[in-house]
Amino acid sequence: MSASPARILITGASGCVGQHIAQLLYRETDAQLLLWLRDPSKLKAVPANDPRIDLLVGDLRDVEPHRAVIASATRIIHTATAWGDPERAHQVNVVAVKEMLAATNPAVLEQVIYFSTASILNRNLELLPEAAEFGTEYIQTKALCLQQLEAHPLAARIVAVFPTLVFGGRVDGSGPFPTSYLTAGLVEATRWLWLARFLRADASFHFIHAADIARVCAHLASNPHRPNPEAGQGPVRRLVLGQAPVTVNDTVASLCRWRRTWRPPFGIDLQGWLIEGLIKLLRIEVNAWDRFSIRQRHFVHDPVSPPERFGMVSHAPTLEAVFEDAGLPHRGRV
Repeated sequence: MSASPARILITGASGCVGQHIAQLLYRETDAQLLLWLRDPSKLKAVPANDPRIDLLVGDLRDVEPHRAVIASATRIIHTATAWGDPERAHQVNVVAVKEMLAATNPAVLEQVIYFSTASILNRNLELLPEAAEFGTEYIQTKALCLQQLEAHPLAARIVAVFPTLVFGGRVDGSGPFPTSYLTAGLVEATRWLWLARFLRADASFHFIHAADIARVCAHLASNPHRPNPEAGQGPVRRLVLGQAPVTVNDTVASLCRWRRTWRPPFGIDLQGWLIEGLIKLLRIEVNAWDRFSIRQRHFVHDPVSPPERFGMVSHAPTLEAVFEDAGLPHRGRV
């Protein structure tokens, strides 16, 4: 007799990453998908009326209506998050996670894939002290939740994934997937390319496409859970999801080539004092985390975990592939 299909609960299921994960699991597995979302009308990537899909409609802060379904889940992929309002961020990013895990059945639950952010980790995947000290309400609550999960009774069943800068969706809003904030930002970036091409900055970062996040998560959720194999980590397995680091200068150069815009071989180096001067001159509002990020400059991690780390192939391993997937025009107004 074959084993029953997995019951996979996905929170934030109507978001860009959530819909990519749901579609991939729907297409490539026989799992029963339990999709927790607030607005079913936003769900476009999978058929909501399919017998393999159950919708859990409601706010993450209200576990009670879905307690029985949560207890039946064999896997949880927790993508839902909140930012902006400090009280709501704490309730969603800290309290609701604790209450959801309390509603699970340890005899049934095999794995939790918990979404955090790479911004709270240093190069060696250790928690940044500055995340708690200078972070926004989003950064601080993610740091606090990670600390609590390390001490949770289910810690050995948790994989914490830390996406870097996330692309996904189309710049014109078409297609089944919502447009990520970073992909939407490509429009603004092209408008400032006339200036950015004359500047140089010593900074670097990782990025990843939502489709590649989904590929890694589907792999994790479709295979036996592995306790943390990484040296020097706690009981919660930590995976930073990103491609190889790229520099800001190479990013601007890639945009110029894509938009067929001339870029001079030399430019003005954005030293710290010049950045501070521009902030004052342009009256740009910056918070403590912004200032830390300006000083830090290089948000890179080792190791990072693109699909290739698990023997798979990335959907968008380069910035050019990201631009293509986003439908970013080569010329003209965006």
